[in-house]
Amino acid sequence: MFQRARQTVLHKKADMKTSDLNVALEQAAGAVNGFLSEVLSEERRPPRLIEAMRHAVFAGGKRMRPFLVIESARLFGVEGALPLTVAAALEAIHCYSLVHDDLPAMDDDDLRRGQPTVHRAYDEATAILAGDALLTLAFSLLTAPGLKVTAGKRVKLIGALAGAAGIDGMVGGQMLDLAAEGRFAANGKPQRLGERAVRRLQALKTGALIEFAVTAGAILAPRATTAEKKALRIYGRELGLAFQIKDDLLDVEGEVALVGKALAKDAEAGKGTLVSLLGIDGARRELDRATETGRQAVFAAFGGRAGMLAALLDFNRARNH
Repeated sequence: MFQRARQTVLHKKADMKTSDLNVALEQAAGAVNGFLSEVLSEERRPPRLIEAMRHAVFAGGKRMRPFLVIESARLFGVEGALPLTVAAALEAIHCYSLVHDDLPAMDDDDLRRGQPTVHRAYDEATAILAGDALLTLAFSLLTAPGLKVTAGKRVKLIGALAGAAGIDGMVGGQMLDLAAEGRFAANGKPQRLGERAVRRLQALKTGALIEFAVTAGAILAPRATTAEKKALRIYGRELGLAFQIKDDLLDVEGEVALVGKALAKDAEAGKGTLVSLLGIDGARRELDRATETGRQAVFAAFGGRAGMLAALLDFNRARNH
């Protein structure tokens, strides 16, 4: 699989057009889809499990996280099979999280990206195992013998991804989210979270994987300065925040046909969000602030080469799904 991986280089400029970003997103998505399709073959594997995994992985989506891995690595001149493999591993973890998040014990969703969720298309047991398999697949990819990366970088990648996905990242954030709903309270009432608590919850649940995606490029780089690493961390955190705010705004203002899942579920569950705390106008202002802070960070460190990353911030602010 590694020998067949290919990437297309795009010229970067500070005033990146939306069309350029769309092409880059499509190229990244196509490369990751092709890679994962090859990996998720049914040969000598339980067919129902593979079908459910493929249902989860190929249900659509922008592949934003894989795109960020590929683009952050490209800032340092690293392209080809290595960043593509890391991107695919990250997407496998993202898809696993969605499968489990949709389960009746979690958010109990029937739709994901306009299609039946895995437990609806198959059953709960199959959905749980499909999620488990996608999670472990990610680390199998990063430990594959054919992956050309030094042992030191491999360990850093695995450690960083495990941290972003586990108790100190996404899973920890998901637990805080369930607690905030009142799941574990004797009276079953939602917690009244303040702004600081909501930001921490969302930084873990949503932001950690996005931050990994952006900082992965610096791990793969032959050399990255302290300033460059810091800029990518700032960008990743601000994009993660901006992405979650936009999702929360869409939950209030979006259309089911465009968003592809049930809406207004946050309010029904009593979840605290920056939209509920700051109001729609306040949340939009915070979205603008995060977008601009992220843009300034990467342009200060990388100049015009960061045009694609900056364009993604604008894309997120304007998206309708």
